[in-house]
Amino acid sequence: MLVELRLENYAVVDNLVVEFAPGLNLLTGETGAGKSILIDALALLLGDKASTEVIRSGADKATVGAVFEIESGAEKTVAQILENNGIDQEDESVIVRREIATGGKGRVFINNQPATVAVLRQLAPFLATIHAQNETLLAFDAATRLRLLDSFANIQTDATAEAFSKWKAVLSRITELERDEKDRLRLLDLWTFQAREIEDAKLQAGEDERLETEKRVLANAEKIHSAAMNAFDLLYEGNASTSASLRAAQKHIEELARYESKFQETMATLETARISVEDVGASLRDYAGGIEASAEHLAEVEDRLAAIDRLKRKYGPTLDDVIKHGSEVAQKLSEMENKDEVLRQLRTGLAQAAERYLDAARVISRKRYESARKLEKLVEAEINDLAMKSSFRIEVSGTDEETNWTAAGFDQVVYAISTNPGEPLRPMEEIASGGELSRVMLALKASVEAGSARKKVSGAQRTMVFDEIDTGIGGRAAEAVGKKLKSLSRFSQLLCVTHLPQIATFADHHYLIEKKAVGGRTRSGRYGAMQTRSRPVCLA
Repeated sequence: MLVELRLENYAVVDNLVVEFAPGLNLLTGETGAGKSILIDALALLLGDKASTEVIRSGADKATVGAVFEIESGAEKTVAQILENNGIDQEDESVIVRREIATGGKGRVFINNQPATVAVLRQLAPFLATIHAQNETLLAFDAATRLRLLDSFANIQTDATAEAFSKWKAVLSRITELERDEKDRLRLLDLWTFQAREIEDAKLQAGEDERLETEKRVLANAEKIHSAAMNAFDLLYEGNASTSASLRAAQKHIEELARYESKFQETMATLETARISVEDVGASLRDYAGGIEASAEHLAEVEDRLAAIDRLKRKYGPTLDDVIKHGSEVAQKLSEMENKDEVLRQLRTGLAQAAERYLDAARVISRKRYESARKLEKLVEAEINDLAMKSSFRIEVSGTDEETNWTAAGFDQVVYAISTNPGEPLRPMEEIASGGELSRVMLALKASVEAGSARKKVSGAQRTMVFDEIDTGIGGRAAEAVGKKLKSLSRFSQLLCVTHLPQIATFADHHYLIEKKAVGGRTRSGRYGAMQTRSRPVCLA
């Protein structure tokens, strides 16, 4: 659900914060007042292309931000998208912000962390969808059409996706082994060279870090030996050493203890300190004695590090990656050497994986065909309630041939409609009228959401925006649209731009948009909310 939308230096808006609520949110106002500004700003946050023309005159950049609450049905998916893109999740909310600078460069932030427009587009289906003349045509792709039918039918494609992934993985291994002879020989030569090169190096985990430490010691042997011995002398050797001073102090305190018993404890403390100092001194002496200032050994260490660095550049970046790569190519070589047996096992596994995939895909395909017949009747009835005498069909097609296999099954879905009697059915996205398309989408969404609610299914998307939905209608047709919006708002948050009072009367929350001149400049007014249908309040 869209909780809050913020605009700063965007078009004619100086600084604006709009808070939205569940249910039906109606945006009204005179033509040119700026109703489309909110919708355009929201579209930017869903991944639309940005233009510097939206920056308010005199400003360096325009900023648009929003807070969305994620409903339970989409939490896992949204969390996975964020995790895949290295973005931390903020409880049950997603905070998105987009900046458009005058130089043409923009920035995207999700949960106050840098992101990209591509990530916004991944999240968009789970945040909001805009049904307007242009946005609907762009958003109503094959995946969206299939997802709508699956939502109505309560179809889960997790099992199909998992089976498809396993089948694809086995197929990739077979393809790799069945390369033509020239490619196979080339790969054999390459893998043999790589495996031998890594094996001959006799690498050990953590060896590079240990050698770097040894190199530093050898390169600075004289300084290290001198420092260790000087410290040893100061702590242990000589009359002026720390150990000698502590012994002298012990004798004086021992004399004090003969007269004052409280110094007995002090004597014990000093004894512990002296022993510790002498232990440190002894360890320094032993360490210094073990240092060998050997130019030959230093050269050997440097040569070994150079060899390891070369392997890390080729197969790394880390030593562990090099060792892992060696194991992987050794495994591939083993498979190549036993190619016929491995291929036999893989083909058996491929057949089993294909069978599991088809079992899962055919189940959901049958359910789609059955649900399509039910949904098309519901949608046609809904459309005809919206002053559109239309015929509506849902065409499910596709065969179980491998070329059609996807993670969502092998079906394709087309929504076809005829908006005029006697005209042939055409794909819904080819409808020319933005108002007609918005009303058809309203009918389709209302049917899908109502069906999902009856099955106690929570859809992935909660916020829908309808623009130009009242184009060319009025009277009883407008009232029917208002009722339909109201019905759909029971399951989803709706934002709707309208000029018609027949639709506005059904609003749960009414926002009046005004544009005023302040200080010689045009500004869109703040948007006021009406909590009841009888008393509009404008806060400009």
